[in-house]
Amino acid sequence: MDYGKYFSDDVPSFMRSPVREIFRKVDLSAIYSFAGGYPSAETFPLEKMSALSEAVVRKYGAKALQYGATQGVPELREAIAARCGVDVRNVQITTSSQQGIDVCTRILVNPGDAILTTAPTYLGAIQSFRSYRAKVYAGEAPAGSKVKFFYAIPDFRNPSGETMTLAEREALVERARREDFIIVEDSPYRELRYSGEQLPTIYSLAPERTLHLGSFSKIFAPGLRLGWILGPEELLEQIYVCKQALDLCPPVFDQYLAAEYLGSGELDRNLAATVELYRGKRDLLLSLLEKYMPEGVSWTHPDGGLFLFVTLPEGVDTVAMYDEALAAGVAYVAGSFFFVDGSHRNTMRLNFSFMDTARMEPGIELLSRIIKSAIWKK
Repeated sequence: MDYGKYFSDDVPSFMRSPVREIFRKVDLSAIYSFAGGYPSAETFPLEKMSALSEAVVRKYGAKALQYGATQGVPELREAIAARCGVDVRNVQITTSSQQGIDVCTRILVNPGDAILTTAPTYLGAIQSFRSYRAKVYAGEAPAGSKVKFFYAIPDFRNPSGETMTLAEREALVERARREDFIIVEDSPYRELRYSGEQLPTIYSLAPERTLHLGSFSKIFAPGLRLGWILGPEELLEQIYVCKQALDLCPPVFDQYLAAEYLGSGELDRNLAATVELYRGKRDLLLSLLEKYMPEGVSWTHPDGGLFLFVTLPEGVDTVAMYDEALAAGVAYVAGSFFFVDGSHRNTMRLNFSFMDTARMEPGIELLSRIIKSAIWKK
């Protein structure tokens, strides 16, 4: 049966995620995986979950298993408002940070509208933007384009690990006010800083035209699928209406777990241990790259987050090299997927949070041999 005739006009705009395709093909525990953005299972507060769940049931009873408010349960919104120093009216809970990207795009963008971003940028954002048939540009749009927003990951950007300076944040705000567009600030890694000084959020610099996205996925547990948006009430009101047609409300029990985890101080205690763990993993990966990578290969040195970005000599194609690497037992994500024009095929993203420390050295040693072979062949 030919199902193609039933599909909407949006379907051709959908993109497959190469990262998700990896997960379909292989067991990540069976290979050296530097590919996904998975947090380490060591950071999950497993020993606290039973007590947290019991506290939620005891405190909220059947309410924790019932439908909840589309904006999110008040207890979690209030906890996030207090943590971020904003009014609770400026907080909307989302079913994951990815949904935050999607609903911002859904309420702001018509087919053909322009979205600006950095190069490289988060693949999942590009997927969402293109699913709404937006035109996505790195830095500048063609003359006459209707620019709706600039998508930025100012802290430890996925995929490069780079951080926007204060001057760059202020320049983006000034440009947004001058050219009259919104800023969507995606900030899932902000609290995972291992070196350097904390910088102000873009939202704090321009609250009237910024939608700030946060997430519990990297600081609590990704399986809860919880995030939040900070923004002007007028924009959040449209997101509230939009979400009614999507999921009615974020997962209620999970929200109460997060509220208890925040309120008890356990999140901050666990976050401190997480930062120490990831700092060690980052430093180890940097030292291994220095030890094993051949001449002509360079990489970023992130102050936080989960990733760094590797650049190989021109002419080496990490997309073409990928099947060989996977067959040998090591995975990465080709960097070209993070560029809106598919360029920079000589780059790759490496994750340092997921894999056990003991397995990182043999994984990098194997990857370096594959890279050396590719350089020799070009």
